[in-house]
Amino acid sequence: MRISEILRRKGSGVVTIAPDATVRDLLRVLSIQNVGAAIVSPDEVLISGIVSERDIVRRLHVDGADLLDRPVSAIMTAAVHTCSPDDRVETLNHTMTEHRIRHLPVLADGRMIGIVSIGDVVKSQISELETEREHLVRYLHG
Repeated sequence: MRISEILRRKGSGVVTIAPDATVRDLLRVLSIQNVGAAIVSPDEVLISGIVSERDIVRRLHVDGADLLDRPVSAIMTAAVHTCSPDDRVETLNHTMTEHRIRHLPVLADGRMIGIVSIGDVVKSQISELETEREHLVRYLHG
């Protein structure tokens, strides 16, 4: 299965936040959108970084409540791994496991067209296994 198929099923919406937004703003956005990460972008096209709930928790442990009024750019991960719609799910699975990341923006022609999470990858793999199982059962009972 290709990443384009995952995006076709789930949609291409990407939650973004400006680099100068506060961590408090980020918490509100993540809660309202019910997501675990946001792409940090000045214009919803360029990627400055990515920031997740995990980033917030790790910094709260060090900085305490003062973190809430700091800019998102202070806690984001600037080196963002990305993928393309033509990439295979197996490739993403390997990338996510190797680099211990849970979200990958999807780029086409240098533009962000979606985001894929580890949950999306697992869901697609389960779907493929169920389809294969159904084919095998039909073959055996055919």
